[in-house]
Amino acid sequence: MSVRLYVGNLPEDLTRQDLEAAFADAGEGVSAKLITDRKTGKCRGFGFVTVKTDEQADQFIEKYNGVSIQDSAIKIEKALPRSKDKADEEPAVSTAGTPTPERRKGGNNNKSQSRRTTTTSSSDPDSIQPDPRWAQDLEKLKQMLAAQTTNS
Repeated sequence: MSVRLYVGNLPEDLTRQDLEAAFADAGEGVSAKLITDRKTGKCRGFGFVTVKTDEQADQFIEKYNGVSIQDSAIKIEKALPRSKDKADEEPAVSTAGTPTPERRKGGNNNKSQSRRTTTTSSSDPDSIQPDPRWAQDLEKLKQMLAAQTTNS
């Protein structure tokens, strides 16, 4: 069983050969894949490394996490498994607590499609956080409403 590892914080001008050279002393059975931009061909800042076993993955993470490649300290963690259908699931969250991007199906970039939003039900209204893009406007509206109700 092979284990896939996410390698992040890679420099933009990194090539696949550079990435493979950085992990050359990792031993046999280690393959690297650099994710590049389709238009420019430059590194998108991350890639994947595949190792043979879970133990080898743990050793690889311990050995290479934080290593500097072209003045960038790389980040390595186990990659989340791919799922075939993301439509019925919540967005996956990596071990670092950041949401992972969802895969697009096909090259259809139709702007008229509605975005799916998820809501959480909670009895505590303070636990629901507003969208950070609108938080300042929301706070201003709350203050205006409070001022109107105290004036009435």
